[in-house]
Amino acid sequence: QVQLVESGGGLVQAGGSLRLSCLASGRTFSSSAMGWFRQAPGKEREFVAAISWSGGRTYYADSVKGRFTISRDNAKNTVYLQMNSLKTEDAAVYYCAAAPSSTQARGVSLGGMDYWGKGALVTVSS
Repeated sequence: QVQLVESGGGLVQAGGSLRLSCLASGRTFSSSAMGWFRQAPGKEREFVAAISWSGGRTYYADSVKGRFTISRDNAKNTVYLQMNSLKTEDAAVYYCAAAPSSTQARGVSLGGMDYWGKGALVTVSS
């Protein structure tokens, strides 16, 4: 059974940092682009960041560029999202997702992901 499990969410003050992890099990995703998405209350889910299978290419939403960093460790089947300088508007449930093998990292923002985690809640206090 394929599973993506996010961890590392929590409560942080504005300006603080959190690191989310996404552990994949059931199969290896070392050849898949991976992405992070988020959904705030009352809003649609939106793209946050994507990374190529090798980790050599990364893409970010404009709203997080320069503050968030996506990375991966294929040996651990884990993808990370380092979030710095957090703002109250970053508060959301963050989802990890795996792309189909046909989707490159630059296409992750368009959706169509194969697998999704259940999400990790990030709360940012002012």
